Amino acid sequence: MSNEHLSIAQLQQQIESYLQLGSTNVIFNYQDKGGEKLRLDVITVNPRHEQSFLFHSEYGFDKIDALRKVLDYVQNYRSRDNSYTIQWSVRGENELHTSYFRARDIVEAIEKLHYGRDANSLVIFSVVLNPIS
Repeated sequence: MSNEHLSIAQLQQQIESYLQLGSTNVIFNYQDKGGEKLRLDVITVNPRHEQSFLFHSEYGFDKIDALRKVLDYVQNYRSRDNSYTIQWSVRGENELHTSYFRARDIVEAIEKLHYGRDANSLVIFSVVLNPIS
């Protein structure tokens, strides 16, 4: 394994450790945006309802640069972002789900919920800004 691959694996493991999401899966989705830009979307998958959500996105010059920015974010996001609770269901299903997001504002929290899916596939019942703890 090259040093670059080892560094990528170590950074991804550090990020997963900081998130402490238990049995929730973490997916690192890299997208080449042309030129010297790479976008990294960190996605979490909830095993209970098997839905995926955007946790955070960063841009970098390469995978290591983007991962370092995400690691900095996960080490500090609780003090930077607001906490939101969103109650939602999949359109056509009766089960109500509750998910929690960290975001700058309500719009970003909803965008994280809708990530990778048609916005009309979910019904949002409430979005609440949680008290600062």
